[in-house]
Amino acid sequence: MPARHILACNHANKPILNAESPVANTYFRLLVLDVGQTEEFQLEDFECLAVVLSGTADITVSGECFAAVGQRADIWSGQADSVYCGRNKSVSIVARSRVELALAGCRSKADYPAFRVRPDEVDCVDVGSNETKSRRRIFHILGHNGVGRSGDFLVSELYCDEGCWSGYPPHKHDTDREGETAHEEVYHYRFNPPSGFGGQFWYEESNSGELLDSRVVMTRHGDTVCFDTGFHPTVTSPGHAEYIFTILVGKTQRSLVQHFNAKHRHMLDKIPGIAAMCEKFK
Repeated sequence: MPARHILACNHANKPILNAESPVANTYFRLLVLDVGQTEEFQLEDFECLAVVLSGTADITVSGECFAAVGQRADIWSGQADSVYCGRNKSVSIVARSRVELALAGCRSKADYPAFRVRPDEVDCVDVGSNETKSRRRIFHILGHNGVGRSGDFLVSELYCDEGCWSGYPPHKHDTDREGETAHEEVYHYRFNPPSGFGGQFWYEESNSGELLDSRVVMTRHGDTVCFDTGFHPTVTSPGHAEYIFTILVGKTQRSLVQHFNAKHRHMLDKIPGIAAMCEKFK
């Protein structure tokens, strides 16, 4: 299964991805709690990052309490407040208001202590331009700040301007070699307004540039797409801003090195911010 498209639905707080093909090392769950509700869990094989998408909650990790996590009304209202929970830790989440969290996990044997990533600690890079129809802002929740404090995964929120492309120029990260690393990836989409939609491209080419396989899916509010091979640019419709919650899990290392499609590599000089974007993932 080269790429998988999971349609939006009420997942009833159950995992959307739990080390399932094609992302055998990735965990992803959306958790929605009403005020006063509590959720407890322990992920034995995964280190976990709890990202508050909206609302406020108290998050306790193995007895250490992080109070009032979450400072935005929704994903369009500022940067995320999050708690890195580590691996095989008992986690308790108590909702102070109606709250939605994204739980991102990476299969791991690492053992790191919990820590909080406050909104002012989220690292932003501005990529592209509206002139080139490629403007997006990437907010790294678990990026450089996780070096030596977390295992081989990266978590970010991407905001793509109306009618623009992201993941462009087309790139891939499925092979450990000079100039490329092997990383699984999960995209979870939201649109503003929610009636918006986008297109997720996925394709593979031979070393000579021959198209081997391809597919395009319509992405809508609440959809999720995951893959561990191939080039994967995405686009949003005019009149609709796009949000993508992104999980990257390295198969052998944490730092991400992207391989750009040779046919489109000339665009690296036309789209501003590409070099800075690549550095932020390392």
